[in-house]
Amino acid sequence: GFTSLVRTGSVVTDAGRDHTVKLDCTGLAPDRWYHYRFRALGQVSRTGRTRTAPADGAMPATGRWRIGVVSCSNWEAGYFSGYRHLEARGDLDAIIELGDYIYEYGRGEYTAAVGAIRPHEPPHEIVSLADYRIRLAQYHTDPDLQSLHAHVPWICTWDDHELANDSWEHGAENHQPHEGPFSDRKAASSQAYFEWMPVRPESLRDGGHLYRRLRWGSLAEISMLDLRSYRSESPDRFNGPAIDQTNTMTGAEQFDWLARGLRSSTARWNVIGNSVMVSPVLIPPLDARTTGALTELLGVPREGITYNSDQWDGYAGERRRLFEVIRATGHRNHVFLTGDIHTSWANEVPFDPADYPGAGTGAVEFVTPSITSNNINDMVGGLPEGNPLSQAAQGALTAANRHVRWADLDRHGFTVVEFTSDYAHADYWALVAREDPNSGAYPMASWRTRHGTDRLEPAGPLP
Repeated sequence: GFTSLVRTGSVVTDAGRDHTVKLDCTGLAPDRWYHYRFRALGQVSRTGRTRTAPADGAMPATGRWRIGVVSCSNWEAGYFSGYRHLEARGDLDAIIELGDYIYEYGRGEYTAAVGAIRPHEPPHEIVSLADYRIRLAQYHTDPDLQSLHAHVPWICTWDDHELANDSWEHGAENHQPHEGPFSDRKAASSQAYFEWMPVRPESLRDGGHLYRRLRWGSLAEISMLDLRSYRSESPDRFNGPAIDQTNTMTGAEQFDWLARGLRSSTARWNVIGNSVMVSPVLIPPLDARTTGALTELLGVPREGITYNSDQWDGYAGERRRLFEVIRATGHRNHVFLTGDIHTSWANEVPFDPADYPGAGTGAVEFVTPSITSNNINDMVGGLPEGNPLSQAAQGALTAANRHVRWADLDRHGFTVVEFTSDYAHADYWALVAREDPNSGAYPMASWRTRHGTDRLEPAGPLP
């Protein structure tokens, strides 16, 4: 009702910020909900709701941190019903958004199997600052996206499609010379992102960065990574020297920042917001002697041949360095939250995939499905969910990579993750039909890791 105002103020905006408004509202009490609204040009906004984290060192009053985890929302591929179902729960403390919040493609270039459900604006592939602003503004007209933003705070990072497909520090798979310097496109996309998204407006060109660390009292500390701005170009999957030695996913400064944070953390859980899968998925994961011989003779990566070198598998040397940092902490409380691949996975992340579980595990990983973006059955001609081809692929992946405890390659949806003193728990939810703006949702699977174990077990859904 806004009868008790704790903070008020005025902000002036203009076309230089695409008429967006940002402010840090300081001096609020910890661990509580607040409501907010804006007045402008004679209009009053809807009422928004947000909350503050528990004080540093304090356990949350509820004894938990319950979050929605989302990724990969392609406007042309369907409606964002998953956001509506997350809002309807009414029990979430935050949304963790792991990238591909928008897609850069022109109309008809990346659609559902039946074609575009709703057309992109502008109609061409976005390249300029004006293009990125229009596309972000269009996505913000989705009513379910609007409502979820107004209902609960979001913690976001980007992946590649906020800029261009398979982007890296100095280029992208679909950036062409006639589109101008890649550095200009990167600066335009990041400026629009920092204007429109709930992150602080720091320019990458002026030395700012998106990666950051946030705490939920003493219960959890989350490191949100930027795995596009500083990475080397994705290598050929047979390029063992690049994969094992020279490539970087994070860049030196971000890696050192992450390592320092993991070493110094006193949180009950260390959570890593991670846009691409960290668990190895290899074809095949061979024993150490065989891979050693192949590496020496053929230059094959020592952990095996990856199916997707755009993931951490293409940067296996740096991943080994990261997991040596994790091993050295002595903590068994690391959870990676991941998006990007449009499918659902529950993984134990091994120190040595060829010696699982013998060599031990360093973390667990919950990979959330896409809100709408195409997955396996969509990409092979619009087959029904759970078709024999997808089922065979799931069986082959989990048989060859035993640390992958569960995978679903067909269904769209979202994940709800809860952290308590005793466990980290993930409920995977599927949408009935992404083409239907009123789609229902249903539970797929639930997995849980107990504190101090780095192992997964199937579980029942959260209440």
